[in-house]
Amino acid sequence: MSALAEIPVLSVNQLSIAVDNDGTPVPITDDVSFTIGRGEVLALVGESGSGKSVTALALMQLLGAGLRIARGEIVFETHDGFRTDVVRLGAKGKAIEALRGARMGMIFQEPMSSFSPIHTIGAQIAEVVQVHEKVGRAAARARAAELLGKVGIPDPVGALDRYPTEFSGGMRQRAMIARALICKPSLLIADEPTTALDVTIQGQILQLLRSLKREFGMSILFITHDLGIVAQMADRVAIMYSGRIVESGPVRDIFRHPVHPYTRALLDAVPRLGDIDRGRRIQPIAGAMPNIFDAPSGCRFHPRCPVRDMPRCAEKLPPRAEVEKHFVECIHGERELAK
Repeated sequence: MSALAEIPVLSVNQLSIAVDNDGTPVPITDDVSFTIGRGEVLALVGESGSGKSVTALALMQLLGAGLRIARGEIVFETHDGFRTDVVRLGAKGKAIEALRGARMGMIFQEPMSSFSPIHTIGAQIAEVVQVHEKVGRAAARARAAELLGKVGIPDPVGALDRYPTEFSGGMRQRAMIARALICKPSLLIADEPTTALDVTIQGQILQLLRSLKREFGMSILFITHDLGIVAQMADRVAIMYSGRIVESGPVRDIFRHPVHPYTRALLDAVPRLGDIDRGRRIQPIAGAMPNIFDAPSGCRFHPRCPVRDMPRCAEKLPPRAEVEKHFVECIHGERELAK
């Protein structure tokens, strides 16, 4: 990894997000901490309901009604000396509006519903430039056409005047990427950017993101549940379970030497070539993600864990162990990392 990647463009420290439940705050995420270096791709991985998307929305202060950042900091720093704590900016005002779309871009999870159906693709992409930069309509449209061409949209100039309903799912996904990158942000948040796309289009989108990352020199937070995509895209990976990051480290290290039982279970659930010939069956993870309104005490994975030490695992949160850049939150962590 380059020396630049060692300088964080984003530092998330002890971030906790809560939802209001009849006046009582209920934590959705707890003590989430990670960094993203310049030009680095960090994958945030976990089952549905683990807190990945809500963490991503918090980074841009886009949490919905009833959700709030209970504590923690989100420090965003770019190569041109811009530095801010996003939490202190709040969810409204000129400061956070200047950050969204310009310095931080986001590819939302649902390409089919991320564009207004009553405005053209070109108008919706060009609007981002006009909001953040002092450019006229013609210049903004030219920028939008240029980006549509970069993301592989045929006849990008003609595409400006087409409506989202005239685009296929893959084309709409590409248009959403163009909108997220039109101001050349330092950080791109990609929330399940290949959801509902067939394998061929998925491969094209991943290749496109890799190419644009190199061209723009940006960092990426890539949110997914697909470990195959992680292997292709990411430098580091953070495994999230029930609102907590339970293991993180370089992708190769995590894949070759997973320590947390949840990480191991995720890897065991991935189909591999030759499984049928070897007689190997996919191993599903027993149980289900806990309800946030009735989260278990201690280690949140312990009700599903095949190596739990009862009652120790149920009594308190496990210690955090760290060796070099590999971190794990498990009672077995320190012993396993020392091997």
